[in-house]
Amino acid sequence: MADSSKQAPVGVLLFNLGGPDTTADVEPFLVNLFSDREIIELPGGPWLQPLFARLIARKRGPEVRHNYSRIGGGSPQLRLTRAQAAALEARLNTNGAQYRTFIAMRYWKPPTEQALEAMAAAGISRVVTLTLYPHYSCATTGSSEAALTRSLDTPRWRGRFRVTGIPAYPDDPLYLDALADTVRRGLATWPEAERDRVVILFSAHGLPETFIARGDPYVEHIEATRRGILARVQVPNRQLLAFQSRTGPVKWIGPGTDDVLRQLAAEGAKDVLVVPVSFVTDHIETLYEVDMLFGDQARAAGITNYRRTEALNTHPLFIEALATLVTRHLEAHP
Repeated sequence: MADSSKQAPVGVLLFNLGGPDTTADVEPFLVNLFSDREIIELPGGPWLQPLFARLIARKRGPEVRHNYSRIGGGSPQLRLTRAQAAALEARLNTNGAQYRTFIAMRYWKPPTEQALEAMAAAGISRVVTLTLYPHYSCATTGSSEAALTRSLDTPRWRGRFRVTGIPAYPDDPLYLDALADTVRRGLATWPEAERDRVVILFSAHGLPETFIARGDPYVEHIEATRRGILARVQVPNRQLLAFQSRTGPVKWIGPGTDDVLRQLAAEGAKDVLVVPVSFVTDHIETLYEVDMLFGDQARAAGITNYRRTEALNTHPLFIEALATLVTRHLEAHP
């Protein structure tokens, strides 16, 4: 039997969106985001897309910079993703195994090419991609996969790595256990006698309706996660699903989280627990949009006890879920 200690480690490449590290990075980040035709097809075709992306970034830059300034001056996503990567690597390397984790941010740093360079320098040849978007969409994991494929098809990297991937895990038992734990702990912040009246509002990142019409499984995946959480939590509370982060002139899937909060307030609801179900780290959508923007709107409308569940970040059950996904994948794809 070969000595496993002499084998090259397996590289685990984590896909995530990325976010500006400082307010000065906001416009370049937005240019990268709006230049991606897998997210939005701007007028004029692929040749004019970068031009329109720069115009949109310049127009939206001041407002977005202000939003990031309210959560500390930049996105914490890279710091939190690095913490997840470190925790995952430590968990995978128990019992003498050899793994190295790497990060590829789709719209900021470190980009895909930098991740490939780091893996090559570490002597990696076998790579497992692991998305940090649990629910598949062509606009998220699909875009990261496409960026990796483009890089791997260049003369520099062609044939250098053997790559297989984990594209989604909306109904993974440990992932659902981790989310259910955050919901239980969120509900526990209310006195026991008042918990049953709390409305549980699941909030997922939105998508243009055209993506779903083309067969994107994102909404089905979100529903699978919601059902899995509720099956574990087993509470009688009213629960709803809504979608946030809508932008641009196209029609997005709904209902919108802000619209649902206003409707709940109009119905007399006073207690709401928001579960940001599609995010695995804190970033602008949780720290600003859910906590500040929606929170202010909810309280102004009359929802006096507005709270949200904690993001998974390095929740031990979530890290265990990721580790199990990787080892199970390698058993099926040695």
